[in-house]
Amino acid sequence: MLWDAQFWPFVVAITLLTLSPGVDTLLVIRNTARGGVRDGVLTSVAICCGLFVHATVSALGISLILLQSAWAFGLLKVAGAGYLIWLGIASLLAARRGQGLPIEGVMGAREARSVWRPLREGLLSNVLNPKTVVFYMAFLPQFIAPTDPALIKSLCLAGVHFIIANLWQIGIVLTVGSAGRWLGSRLFARVLNGATGAVLIGFGIKLALERHPV
Repeated sequence: MLWDAQFWPFVVAITLLTLSPGVDTLLVIRNTARGGVRDGVLTSVAICCGLFVHATVSALGISLILLQSAWAFGLLKVAGAGYLIWLGIASLLAARRGQGLPIEGVMGAREARSVWRPLREGLLSNVLNPKTVVFYMAFLPQFIAPTDPALIKSLCLAGVHFIIANLWQIGIVLTVGSAGRWLGSRLFARVLNGATGAVLIGFGIKLALERHPV
């Protein structure tokens, strides 16, 4: 069922899309710099767990309802935009405080910080992103044959996406984590938090102003 003629075209397409920078990549970098390799990996896993949510709602037709309902889609869009703006403001406030990033955390030392924060941020940033709803609704059906069980095939394809996206994002986490000394400087922390905050707010505003795709 999964290993049909459409499998490798799906792998190529989803890999190219995964490599395109966006909110997920930015959040992984920010959380790695803030809380270390552990937080970066947890953020990546949580982001990718959201893919199964989108695959499920797409297969069950909920995405179609959202796409056809301007009110429902608008509500999801506002929630997603508001969350991105909130994350951006938090980063700008961190830049204003000018605290250096924790070198120990970046280098992977064990810390007392809760694991739930990066998990929550990663999952919500993905689940509340209406672009992923549109993407999965438009993209996945191209690789599902009429005779395939839609839900099972969608979850299998999401599983492939989960693996590819995690490999890429955890590679970014390890790259950022290897730069522990740079990340520990107050100036670098301010620049990173300021740039991240501005971009996240920009993404949020852009999302809020986009028209309904239908």
